[in-house]
Amino acid sequence: MEKEKRPFVIPLFLPHAGCPHQCVFCNQRAITGAAHPFSVAGARAEVERYLSFPRKSKGPTIISFYGGNFLGISRKRIRDLLDLASQYVSQGRVDGIRFSTRPDTVSPQSLSLLEGYPVKTVELGVQSMDEGVLAASQRGHTVLETRTAHALLRERDYETGLQMMIGLPGDDGAQSLASAREIAALSPDFVRIYPTVVLENSPLAEMWRSGRYEALTLDRAVDLCSKAYGMFHEANIPVVRMGLAVSDSLDEEGAVLAGPYHPAFGHLALSAWFLEKALILLKDAGLSSGRVAFRVHPQSVSVLRGLKNSNMDALEGRLGERPGVIEDQGLQRDQLALERPSKLSGFTGSDRS
Repeated sequence: MEKEKRPFVIPLFLPHAGCPHQCVFCNQRAITGAAHPFSVAGARAEVERYLSFPRKSKGPTIISFYGGNFLGISRKRIRDLLDLASQYVSQGRVDGIRFSTRPDTVSPQSLSLLEGYPVKTVELGVQSMDEGVLAASQRGHTVLETRTAHALLRERDYETGLQMMIGLPGDDGAQSLASAREIAALSPDFVRIYPTVVLENSPLAEMWRSGRYEALTLDRAVDLCSKAYGMFHEANIPVVRMGLAVSDSLDEEGAVLAGPYHPAFGHLALSAWFLEKALILLKDAGLSSGRVAFRVHPQSVSVLRGLKNSNMDALEGRLGERPGVIEDQGLQRDQLALERPSKLSGFTGSDRS
């Protein structure tokens, strides 16, 4: 959860580029807001635009190719884009390159195209580790291909990120959590978790309209995502995103037909995880009522409290008294500590804000 060293990402979206077919959930135009892949000139202009922004991040600057299947595009286009990005690295204006791709396009032959380029990170669109869910979602690759692709990337010392989705066709929740366990067992460097939403002009839209697909409710998606987050946290694997990024195209009326699209989805999922953590601390301490307080890093106060203080309301309902919140710089941002009632004499940190 530490933000200070997160990279400054310059995203270049290549919607559907290199994709052999359309997955049922996909409408990259809606997700990225980009109707066509960048030309090299357009990519250069976008990089320059991002480099002109003031930035607070102390992490490295990374050019990132998203929204398509990078290793599935033509060899010439791969080299053109990597040549462009490499120029910025050699100039010292950018620190590295990353891209996302499908597991079934990762091979010794395709990875040989990257030799000599400053590619740091490769993200795999895994989506599920369940063969039935992959088939129902028309992913076109297998679990074995995911495992093989990840192993090839790790052998070559690339930082690897795995993207998974919850609520896909054929997934009743159990498959999502089983996928999270299997992904955690692979020990990727980081993970992204996306809830499935029904986008207009996607095959899933027709499945939803015909009743062949039932979208996740927001509450169910938050619960599943928080549980998956807990698995990755337990395995010391950073979760760098939960939920779709908010965009003007997704916010257009009629773009999202159904499903758990929420501008604060990640906050909701992390808050649910903190609430569960708080309840476990209370249970382990044998406390079911009375005055308590929780210590938390200052930057995690809002997720402990929950959206509109929902976690504080839930804990007050359990304890009969609203818990206090003590900011503690000595804790990590994903840590929570229970302050025993005997230590709260004179404590004035409980509030209802």
